[in-house]
Amino acid sequence: MTKQIPFVKYHGMGNDWLVAFSQNLPSALPAFSRKILDRHTGAGADGLIVVMKPELRGHDARIRFFNADGSEAEMSGNGIRCAGAFLAERKPQKISLEIETVSGVKTLEKGKSGAGKWMFRVRMGAPILEAAQIPFMPAETESPILRFPLKTHRGDLPVTVTSMGNPHCSVFVADFESVDWLRLGREIELCEHFPNRTNVEFVRLVSQNEIEVRFWERGVGHTMSSGTGSCGATVSSILNGLTNRRVRVRTEAGILEVAWPEGGEVTLTGPAARVMSGKYLYTPGK
Repeated sequence: MTKQIPFVKYHGMGNDWLVAFSQNLPSALPAFSRKILDRHTGAGADGLIVVMKPELRGHDARIRFFNADGSEAEMSGNGIRCAGAFLAERKPQKISLEIETVSGVKTLEKGKSGAGKWMFRVRMGAPILEAAQIPFMPAETESPILRFPLKTHRGDLPVTVTSMGNPHCSVFVADFESVDWLRLGREIELCEHFPNRTNVEFVRLVSQNEIEVRFWERGVGHTMSSGTGSCGATVSSILNGLTNRRVRVRTEAGILEVAWPEGGEVTLTGPAARVMSGKYLYTPGK
């Protein structure tokens, strides 16, 4: 029996997400995610956000993130802004939103908005730098993990490894044209040092206040931008002494702003926009 499943599609700086209430979805979420996110036979997007009732009173929602390959992500900086937009449409009076994720409660502060577009400042929490918690193998690797010689088809690449609730591997490059970063991204994602696979950022230093980044997202592949990836790239730049603590991140889709005050948590500021709403025709078992 075919079921009509309502959803809303948003994008956070070119990183597109379908958002739906959990009560409307089947229980087999990984398999369902692969179907609805398929760009040829489904509604098509980088990921699916499942919205549920919060576990704690006073919070606005609990959410889960699913990638296009059906795997579940702990966190998404662009995705949580899309979830924020979904909730803001239903709670327009609220300026601040508290959203529960697998990687903890995230606070979103709503900025200028209107006509299906919103700006959010997200408190992303402190970066995770300990190998065992990222996780990165061997777990005894000295932290923070800076300039680790990662074996690739291009030889040993010095990488910086962090986590923003999900693992990130940052590679600093002089330019993108001379590096086959798509092949490297695919290779590094599956590297044995990362038991849960990893997101990969290729970072070009523009100035002490700006970086340019290309993203290979775990379970998705090339994306135009990444919120947690922008945070991971910024944290890596700061740890290596390359930038100041407030950075403009130039992505293929536009600019995100990331700040990491000394001793504080990382904040991410960027837009979210509604693309469309619709109903996906889902037939279980097919």
